[in-house]
Amino acid sequence: MKLGLIGASNIAEVRMIPAFRENGHEVIAVQSGGQSRADEFAAKNDIPNATTSIDELLALPGLDAVYISSTNEKHFDQAMAAIKAGKHVLCEKPLAMNIADAVRMVKAAEDAGLVFATNHHLRNGANHRAIRDLVQKGEIGQVLSLRVFHAVHLPEQLQGWRIDNAGAGGGVILDIVVHDADTVRFYLDEDPVDVVAQATSGGLGQGVEDSVMSVWSMPSGAQVMAHESFTHAHAGTGIEIHGTEGSIIAREVMQGPGGEIMLRRGKEVTPVAFDPEEVYPRSARLFGAAVEGKGQPAATGRDGIASLAVALAVAEAARTGQRTAVDYGEK
Repeated sequence: MKLGLIGASNIAEVRMIPAFRENGHEVIAVQSGGQSRADEFAAKNDIPNATTSIDELLALPGLDAVYISSTNEKHFDQAMAAIKAGKHVLCEKPLAMNIADAVRMVKAAEDAGLVFATNHHLRNGANHRAIRDLVQKGEIGQVLSLRVFHAVHLPEQLQGWRIDNAGAGGGVILDIVVHDADTVRFYLDEDPVDVVAQATSGGLGQGVEDSVMSVWSMPSGAQVMAHESFTHAHAGTGIEIHGTEGSIIAREVMQGPGGEIMLRRGKEVTPVAFDPEEVYPRSARLFGAAVEGKGQPAATGRDGIASLAVALAVAEAARTGQRTAVDYGEK
């Protein structure tokens, strides 16, 4: 597969280019808002074509697909251009700034017979797949509640627009809540119904929230409590899932492929084994296979719509102080 990068981003450079190449795919072009940035990025990463023009990138001979990792407000227009040009799309989360645009882009790809995938990387981890397997096999019985704590300190190299540009989709809700929404949906196979939330800015955020806590109601009756932040340097991350027959306690699983998972039943605590693996190569592999007509990407466009819907509901609940129904649009 020959790919073009839309966005000369840190994640493209550090994560996705190596992941694509590990799977035998070829990155043939990069597009950025400035030519000097595009040229520098291309030279550093051994990419033969660099441009500021989406149309020029999409017209390259042999181009099969694009990976979009620009700032969030650009995703819709860029994805629609790629779909119009007949290219498969792997898009960073959140897919768009509103549900209507997310639904429109995903439906456009479906109508065109193209693969549209969301780069929700966490569900590619062996740690999260092990947790899902425990839940799906009934190892803890009926799920009663789930707690996700994803409060970290945003690395300096990633701060930029994420902490001061609401128009570009900055803030912790669109950056991290979308990931946690996808992860919870991945475990439970159900979509949150409504949410309550409070958000704050504790130092990093300038005109955007940098911490949020929320509670989600699930169709099954389970409750989800989520905490996301850019300002917690010492908190650690993890997941707790509590059921009628036991609990799953996972630590340090939200920021990498490792961590530890324990299955607890009463006083009996059993470690859960898994083989840590880098998550991005699996995402690239499954996207490539889907383009070849072999299965589905790890997270589809429909998954991206759902995670965005939950995040937008959290944002609205925090803004209004009211319980807010999750609007999935035409999903």
